[in-house]
Amino acid sequence: MDVYMKNYFEVVFSNFDRDCLNERYKRRNLVEFFRAVIVGCARGENKSDTTSCTNLILATLQYHKQCKYDNGGVCLMGKYHNVLYIAMKLAFDWGVQDTEAVAELLNEIYTCENTFERIFLGAIFGTAAPHFIAGWKSDFLDREENVHALVYFLDHANKGSLEYTEDEKVYRFIDVPLESCGKASPAKVVIQKASSEMLMILLRFGAKITDDAATNPVESILERMKEYKRAYPYELVGCLKLILRVIPTIKFTVPRQVYKQLELPEDYNYDRKIVLENYAVFLEDHLIPSTRCGLRPVELKHLCRCAVRQRLWENFELPFGIYKLPVPVSLKKYLDLFDD
Repeated sequence: MDVYMKNYFEVVFSNFDRDCLNERYKRRNLVEFFRAVIVGCARGENKSDTTSCTNLILATLQYHKQCKYDNGGVCLMGKYHNVLYIAMKLAFDWGVQDTEAVAELLNEIYTCENTFERIFLGAIFGTAAPHFIAGWKSDFLDREENVHALVYFLDHANKGSLEYTEDEKVYRFIDVPLESCGKASPAKVVIQKASSEMLMILLRFGAKITDDAATNPVESILERMKEYKRAYPYELVGCLKLILRVIPTIKFTVPRQVYKQLELPEDYNYDRKIVLENYAVFLEDHLIPSTRCGLRPVELKHLCRCAVRQRLWENFELPFGIYKLPVPVSLKKYLDLFDD
């Protein structure tokens, strides 16, 4: 495989136009070609198809790195970069379980783009939308395959403990900002879209939603729900319920000057004041539990869930590490956000 790929890149691929992989159908054609190469090399070398696919991915990464090195460490983009997405599609199609190889592939993509939107946008918006949002089409067949691929890469990112630094902030794969969506995190884009199905996937894998106090997700949803005058959209309600499963309690955004104007003590229960004044209707409709907004103490069971999930997150063990815990199945489902 290594010799074949080296000759292919040097003799064949080098003669292709720089923009030869810009169109999706051309990338798919190359994927099909490499699929035949994988099967052929596996039989010739008496190896499994997955092993041959892993070797092809590593050869592709080596080619990409060499091209960058020859260009002073700067990616040439065009076909030289799009070949990484050929490797990405093959890794998913063959179910490559070599986390080191998949992690290296993700790292190369980030090094050149500083985002993973070509993995996330297709799962969030479907296959057509990315063309209008970012000018490219998803490499996966449909939205369902996009979602499966996202889960596949989320799993490997956790296994590889992948983290990325931008503007002195450290992001995990799941939280890397999406360039074409105003540099918002995938979770915040999903909340804005009100897609509870996608939000469930991201939260299970440990997506952060409360790091930026200026964009409180609970307040954002509650303000939108006010517009519907108690005819609440199912997806918005679903997003709210999921968020309340991963945060210990609602912390409303309170400008510091409010405390000064009212001369309130530092330990004043401002969350209780806000919810009674602005969101009492949601208490009446049982959309906000009284235990999550300062009216009553938070349930110990819920606090334990948040603490256990935090420890699992720190060790890159969400969500599959939950099922290694010596606790009843019902508690595993509770920890994995399937139950309230």
